Amino acid sequence: MLEAFFGDISVVGVVIICGLVFLAGYVDAIAGGGGLISLPAYMIAGLPIHAAIATNKLSSAMGTIVSTWHYARSGFIQLRLAIPCVLCALVGGSLGAQLVLLIDADILQILMLIILPLTAFYVFKSKNFQQTDKESYPLKKTLIIAMGCALIIGAYDGFYGPGTGTFLILLLSGVAHLRLDAAAGITKVINLTTNLSSLFVFLLNGQVLILIGLLAGCFSIAGNFLGARTFTKSGGSVARPIIIVVLCVFFVKVIYDLASPYFL
Repeated sequence: MLEAFFGDISVVGVVIICGLVFLAGYVDAIAGGGGLISLPAYMIAGLPIHAAIATNKLSSAMGTIVSTWHYARSGFIQLRLAIPCVLCALVGGSLGAQLVLLIDADILQILMLIILPLTAFYVFKSKNFQQTDKESYPLKKTLIIAMGCALIIGAYDGFYGPGTGTFLILLLSGVAHLRLDAAAGITKVINLTTNLSSLFVFLLNGQVLILIGLLAGCFSIAGNFLGARTFTKSGGSVARPIIIVVLCVFFVKVIYDLASPYFL
């Protein structure tokens, strides 16, 4: 029955994707770093790497829409900064997505084996954000720095994705001298824009598995909702072992896929 909707993805694959994407949303809400779970989820379930990255953008965008709306309602998004950053993020996200489509799947898998642990280490190391008393820059200087961050990190997000929120908050608060709440708001706007712009590129190239992406997106929203309701100061201690287990399974799967043609 499920095969009629999800094609070559098995029932077990659908369960793996939905379960891990739910877990990713939960982890993201309490400690961040959910992308380190959601992207490997699709590959563990057997999706080709380009389809995994593309479909992950769809489910991620659904969750990001909800969180961005929440930040907007709370007044954390400054339009005079957000609008120029959106334009730069559109360019960056599109370029990153186009670049990843040019890379051979085997090479991309090897890159993932390098990038994923480095990103995980940096996200773990940078989890304790604190408000600093840095003096604000003039609007023009803040705008230039924020737009540069949107372009560069936007390209990274279109190419790969996990850790984007962490990198943006650190740069916008530490380099652009935005208040932490304002940095978080602009981060959500940039992240949503890069998700949508890269998703558009992937859709045009037929890489997105729409039905499984929409289903997983619903689980992502549910995980974020539950994580937000059960937020705890020990969130990092909950997230780390979950992410490590998922990454270990992912590593075994990718290494097996790369090595199997030489032994079978």
